[in-house]
Amino acid sequence: ANRELWSSQETDFSRARKRLEGKPLSIERTKGSEILFGIAPCSLALSQLRRDLFRLFLKQSSGSRRLVMSEFVLQATARGVPVHHVKRRELDALCRGGVHQGVCLEATPLHFKSLEEAEKPDLGDEERPNRQLIWLVLEQIQDPMNLGALLRSAYFLGVDRVVTSQRNSCPLTPTVSKASSGAMEVFDVYSTDDLRSFLKAKTAEGWEVVGTVSKPEDVENVPVISCLEFRWNKPVIIVIGSEGDGLSLETQLLCHRMLAIPPGRALHPGIESLNVSVATGILLHSICSQKLRHGD
Repeated sequence: ANRELWSSQETDFSRARKRLEGKPLSIERTKGSEILFGIAPCSLALSQLRRDLFRLFLKQSSGSRRLVMSEFVLQATARGVPVHHVKRRELDALCRGGVHQGVCLEATPLHFKSLEEAEKPDLGDEERPNRQLIWLVLEQIQDPMNLGALLRSAYFLGVDRVVTSQRNSCPLTPTVSKASSGAMEVFDVYSTDDLRSFLKAKTAEGWEVVGTVSKPEDVENVPVISCLEFRWNKPVIIVIGSEGDGLSLETQLLCHRMLAIPPGRALHPGIESLNVSVATGILLHSICSQKLRHGD
């Protein structure tokens, strides 16, 4: 009987311990903070002075990543950011299951800059009239993974400015930073609450406004050309539409031309378009490579 009682108590204890082990520790967050996750976003946020930083969380016994983690400790120490070594499940809970790679950083959020700041004469040589400027304008991009991928491509390919519409657009979240591989931490993103007035103003300044379309037959009253035929001879704005609907009709009508990507085969109905971030990468490369060829 004693043995059975002991066995029963042991089972209860084992269950209780498993429950405790399975439940992540509750980490109190600083008011107004968010949790960045992933090696690139956290490392770049630590190296920049764009956020207030509160705490760095690193996975215990990181094994093969020990060198990376020690670099994080050095970065955090240099910025005066406390470092906490926690279990993987604590990190999972902090970033709600995001791919954290053993690193989370508690920090203040990043916000869009106002378009007035983009208009300030702080571009130095970029203001020269013969300088090939390219701005990317995003109309109602709502998926954080797409926004992050777009920022990553824009940064990599040399886009000068990214501007989003305020209405129905994804904010600059930690998921966007992770999807951008940290580009969001070093690359300013602007927004406007009046996209159409902005495009009209840039047209008046001599910029070319170029839209994008996946099905050329859907466009009326605006010439459509292949991105391979586009020649870049003045400052240009590339306007990208939302994931589901593309550019609104009002925005299309403000474009001088529309660009399409020619497919490499006859397409099966239902698979006739590219993901918005992939399409944008192709278009940007097609245009930005002209800058590389011609120089400034």
